Amino acid sequence: MTSGASAVWDQLTELTPAQTVGPYLGIGLPWPDGSYVVEPDTPGGIWLRGRLFDGAGDPVPDGLIETWQADGQGRFDHPDDPRGAVAGFRGFGRCPTDESGGYAIYTRKPGAVPGPGGRPQAPHVDVSVFARGLLHRVVTRIYFPDEAEVNAADPVLAEVPAHRRATLVATAEPDGYRFDIRLQGEHETVFFAV
Repeated sequence: MTSGASAVWDQLTELTPAQTVGPYLGIGLPWPDGSYVVEPDTPGGIWLRGRLFDGAGDPVPDGLIETWQADGQGRFDHPDDPRGAVAGFRGFGRCPTDESGGYAIYTRKPGAVPGPGGRPQAPHVDVSVFARGLLHRVVTRIYFPDEAEVNAADPVLAEVPAHRRATLVATAEPDGYRFDIRLQGEHETVFFAV
């Protein structure tokens, strides 16, 4: 390799800076049953629906919502579950947002899971958001409004300032729950550093 070619190679092999999430979301990440964590018409199935908004309050039509959760008994189909993996519940969903920023995930309500120091965490769904303008995903949680007692004792939710906790609690709907996500601005959803 000549010294000129070597210099070019050195420049090409340096770490490149992060780039914002791009249009590949709609090309490589969604799959046909991604919105279905459980089969349609599963007993106890619920819809988690909402909209993704940017800092100006406009819908984000090209975002991607991922969910990860335990089953109804608080168990994960994953080898890292400290109680041992339970088979049969995928626990993972992925839904691109539509032109109105809307998403919908069909799942079952999770059970409580072990938390720091063995304290139980309230039933919740972990959510990752990918969208234009973000260098990395942002991560939040969906808590349930009909779990007020266990929400009050949840060690993670307790770390969130009281006036911001409402941004993590879904609202009940006839066939499930609604959880809007605001990336910035007034009523910005709480996001966690992971």
